[in-house]
Amino acid sequence: MDLAYIPSPSRGVLYLGPIPLRGYAFCIIIGVFVAVWLGGKRWAARGGQKTTVADIAVWAVPFGLVGGRLYHVITDYELYFGPGRDWVNAFKVWDGGLGIWGAVALGAVGAWIGCRRRGIPLPAYADAVAPGVAIAQGIGRWGNWFNQELYGSPTHLPWALEIDPAHRPLATPDIGLYQPTFLYESLWDICIVAVVVIWADRRFKLGHGRAFAVYAAAYTVGRFWIEHMRVDYAHHILGLRLNDWTSIVVFVLAVLYIVISAKRRPGRETVVEPAAVGSDTASTGPDAEEEEGSDSRAGQEEADAGASNKP
Repeated sequence: MDLAYIPSPSRGVLYLGPIPLRGYAFCIIIGVFVAVWLGGKRWAARGGQKTTVADIAVWAVPFGLVGGRLYHVITDYELYFGPGRDWVNAFKVWDGGLGIWGAVALGAVGAWIGCRRRGIPLPAYADAVAPGVAIAQGIGRWGNWFNQELYGSPTHLPWALEIDPAHRPLATPDIGLYQPTFLYESLWDICIVAVVVIWADRRFKLGHGRAFAVYAAAYTVGRFWIEHMRVDYAHHILGLRLNDWTSIVVFVLAVLYIVISAKRRPGRETVVEPAAVGSDTASTGPDAEEEEGSDSRAGQEEADAGASNKP
């Protein structure tokens, strides 16, 4: 008899009158706010304006949500377009199904548009938001807990996850406890990836997108072994799940980028947002005008005093 385990929520949605409040959506929203808040602090510390990260997130977040859903639907198309399936379910994001690979890829396109409009380099912006993105992923994974999805193989560990019969795999309908892979990835993202990126950025003064590359490499290491534990449906290539192969490819590309970028463009950007530098150095506003007026009056008084003292 298992005396200790992690219970799943009795339901993943509450209703405020006719309005559904979904735990999956709340986890994503909270993650986005944390990422924007931390990214804004890091951007300001590098000389940018505090509101820039939020302004660009207006472009990046919607693009990321669309990209995440597209990746999931394309790689698991049988769930929506197979025999007996309803293609309308492909639009039901609240039921779960956002691929991080598509979210980051298309989110980067949105961020690029926002950065271009503000005249700032995308790599510098990516470095600022990198640890926040990892934390957002860790928070977002709790949405899988609300939906009782993406868990691992059966287990009797004290931290096993209880899954209701309606959400269990067809192969093990009588087993109720499984590996809580959502928890493993959440802890990995928040306690390992985010911490490693912040430490490496401070220690080596990473710039030109290398902090984001560290995030990508660190995340894929954890995603590889966690993905290997999952029992949900997935395409396999040469015995490995598709997302395992994606993790390998992204890891190699991230490491190569770090090495090549460090040789070609060492160090960190000195100016990440020219507009912020101008706003800090320019003398504008009522205070500046008053100060300028005071200096002019003082200069005039000195000139008058000098003239009166002439023989």
